[in-house]
Amino acid sequence: MKNEINGILLLDKPRGISSNTAVNIVKKAVGASKAGHLGTLDVEGEGLLPVTLGKGTKLFDYFLSKDKEYNADFKFGVTTDTLDLEGKIIAQDDKIITLKDIEGVLEQFIGRYPQMPPAYSAKKINGQKAYDLARAGEEVNLKPKEIEIYDLKILNWLDTNTFRFLIHCSSGTYIRSLCRDIANALSTYGVMSRIQRTRCGVFDLKNSFSIQSIKSGNYKIIPLDTVFDMEKVNFSQKETSLLLNGVWLTKEMQDGEYRAYNDKQFLGVIEVKSKIIKFKLRLI
Repeated sequence: MKNEINGILLLDKPRGISSNTAVNIVKKAVGASKAGHLGTLDVEGEGLLPVTLGKGTKLFDYFLSKDKEYNADFKFGVTTDTLDLEGKIIAQDDKIITLKDIEGVLEQFIGRYPQMPPAYSAKKINGQKAYDLARAGEEVNLKPKEIEIYDLKILNWLDTNTFRFLIHCSSGTYIRSLCRDIANALSTYGVMSRIQRTRCGVFDLKNSFSIQSIKSGNYKIIPLDTVFDMEKVNFSQKETSLLLNGVWLTKEMQDGEYRAYNDKQFLGVIEVKSKIIKFKLRLI
């Protein structure tokens, strides 16, 4: 019987394919029974896509709220209905934006602010995705969501009105919306012309592999227990059986989260509150 493949493989997703297509390519290449990912990248987005394999697919909810980092190119003076180059132009002007102009408004975006998602997004409205409603010509009524920008800086001037930014933000931040909002602060229009994800939680693009490398067998799968930066605790066979059967254990331990093992077998992440132990994330 073939051993089940469990872990995380960091993919450098190219532009032009969906995240689901990329996941299926990786799944087939490595021979995994199941595969998923830790956060969608748009079809025209590129960069880090952590692909979860086997039991790793259970990590989605646990890592859903992790912060992200992007390099993104914003072009000012024009905008589209999708806020990226895939849409049709709906407004433009001839205003020239300088580095000094941008530096004068960036500070107001550091921290928390209520961000309006793009009409063309996967946000659901009464069970339907916003972009399906928008494409059908229906009115899209979205509500702002509070997000957080931890760091925002200009990396390069690329061309007239086109700049590359580094963005470190909370999960759920729409980079296209950030471009629109910065443009509004500059009294002009804006469109995102390129986006590359460089970090996702503890995972970094520099440790990722291309599709070509993965297909040729040149890749490394990250063991599931190594992605958690927390203390290790070992349980006896009896304690393990009780935990796996949904019984909450009582043990003299400090409150917090721990990596749980039975001998060398990784069980998942446990949570301790007032000496009571229960699974936070079960991986067996």
